[in-house]
Amino acid sequence: MRGLIRRFDAFLRRREGVYESSACSHGLLRLRLSCARERVPLGDGWVEPGEQVLELHLWNEHMPPLPREGPSLAWAWRTERKFVASLRDLAREMRSEPAYRNVRALRAVTVLLTPGPGSGGPLAARLGFVVRPYHNRLGRFGEFWENFYTWFIMWTFNAASLRGRKLLGLRRLEMWMTAEDFVQRFGG
Repeated sequence: MRGLIRRFDAFLRRREGVYESSACSHGLLRLRLSCARERVPLGDGWVEPGEQVLELHLWNEHMPPLPREGPSLAWAWRTERKFVASLRDLAREMRSEPAYRNVRALRAVTVLLTPGPGSGGPLAARLGFVVRPYHNRLGRFGEFWENFYTWFIMWTFNAASLRGRKLLGLRRLEMWMTAEDFVQRFGG
């Protein structure tokens, strides 16, 4: 079953244009160029509909596996270091690659940082991301199918991450940052 899900995930990545950057080949990120669907307020302005956005996707195969007993401080520290290193690699690539010249902002949607206290949202804010609630444009119907897919991806690549999570209980946050701010923060 896990092999089937891996193949389906690879098919979806190809179909949606999610790619691996050479700068992030050992990191935690895959990327996708897209356009903003709505106006998004950011600290230093707005992202307007139609402006180019670089989506960040976790590279599931590169995520440090969770220990069976659950996340530890050592695991969290190692994962954060690897994530920040991936952001730095990407910022350096964005500085040098013409393909990223028109990117207005970066965006990520994740179930790993959930709404509420102790959620990881402060980590995203500390890294400079604007954190917002996520809403699927298809409403609860779309959220159900996203949860269904995400649950099986988590089961396939890091089953221990499902501890305490229910299929219908997965909640997402969006993380946003302007490309200019991103390159300034992480590209040095």
